[in-house]
Amino acid sequence: MSAAEVQDDGSRLAWVLRGVLAAAVTGRAEPVPPNRPWPLGLRWTRWIGVGRLPYGPVVNLFGLGLTVALLAGSYSLLITEGSRRGLLVPGSTALLYAAAVTVPLALRDMHPLAAWRLSFLAMALVDTHGWLSVPYIPAGAFVAIACLFTVAVRCSRDITLGVALLSFAAVWIKNPPTGPGATVLLLLPLATGYAVRLRQTARRELAEQKKRHQDAEAVLTERQRIARELHDVVAHHMSMIAIQAEAAPYKVADVPAETRKDLAEIRATALDALTEMRRILGVLRSEDGAETAPQPSLERLDELVAGARGTGLDVTTRLDGDLAALPPGVGLTAYRILQEALSNAMRHAPGSRVLLEAGRDGGILRLKVGNGPPGDGHRPTPSPPGGGHGLVGMRERAVMLGGELIAGPTPEGGFTVTATLPEGKST
Repeated sequence: MSAAEVQDDGSRLAWVLRGVLAAAVTGRAEPVPPNRPWPLGLRWTRWIGVGRLPYGPVVNLFGLGLTVALLAGSYSLLITEGSRRGLLVPGSTALLYAAAVTVPLALRDMHPLAAWRLSFLAMALVDTHGWLSVPYIPAGAFVAIACLFTVAVRCSRDITLGVALLSFAAVWIKNPPTGPGATVLLLLPLATGYAVRLRQTARRELAEQKKRHQDAEAVLTERQRIARELHDVVAHHMSMIAIQAEAAPYKVADVPAETRKDLAEIRATALDALTEMRRILGVLRSEDGAETAPQPSLERLDELVAGARGTGLDVTTRLDGDLAALPPGVGLTAYRILQEALSNAMRHAPGSRVLLEAGRDGGILRLKVGNGPPGDGHRPTPSPPGGGHGLVGMRERAVMLGGELIAGPTPEGGFTVTATLPEGKST
């Protein structure tokens, strides 16, 4: 055997030992997934009202009820079988044994690994020799199988392997004659649970991949939209350059020929730039071929706020500085950010109080839109399928100007969007 093979074998053995240690002492199961949906096979329970309740609490309540039922049945079984065999079984001992093997079921959903450890110890230590014709309390075997399944679903592969090895060793040590059958019985929930885990992991990775793809697509789409909107802004500047270069020789008498030539070249270059911009716009334009409309600025802020108030929002504005004289690119970006922020408030917090702030200070335009929770009698409108990329667009617009946008919920249950836009980097 080569040194590399010895090293590989040692690594595998160390990995197995770490799994056993994690299963017995150090390991932790994954937390309970929040807002778990009802499994497909149980969604029919909506017709009887149960399926309309949150799945997690219902599962735990059902587990608690089943635990009580199994505890009572195990207690009765121990007393009855003991009496039938002529044994005087103390009630307290029977209750202790029954509780030891069944209580882990109540912990299985919230703490699957801890539940398995308790079940493992109970099944290993509880001795029913002389009481029952089988080496294990039947309800305890059922609880152990349920715990093994949940461990395989909610724990990593190394922990699941450690749990399996310890369980197999325990059944062989405690009762060798039943070892083969018990091993097969334990293997079934482990294999089934691990298969469920692999499927859940694959679905989760697919969903994450799809989300990343949607986010990337949203960024590209928003950049195309921004480029189309900024076309009019840049085209206006280039047109002014061409017009001024053409008119300049007529404003001053005796313009030197060299200057006339330079101005003519400036005009020609500006016109060429306009032509190239139209070609670029043709690439970025949507398939329907719609032309870009004149782009808005904060000169239309009053119109934007009036529209928001018309939907039921209680909008208060605090404006500082000459917002109508912003550079065109900055004005367009600011308008779109405020428009999206107010639209979000209309959808997610209808009837709420909204504070809109906009001010210029030292070459920086600062924007802030904060809304409270939905007003009384109003319900939020869920985002349409494939939506939810408004924040992506706002951030793209701010970054395009070298600015920054921060958005997030408030402790009061509202939402705030804050943006800073440098005026010196506008297009």
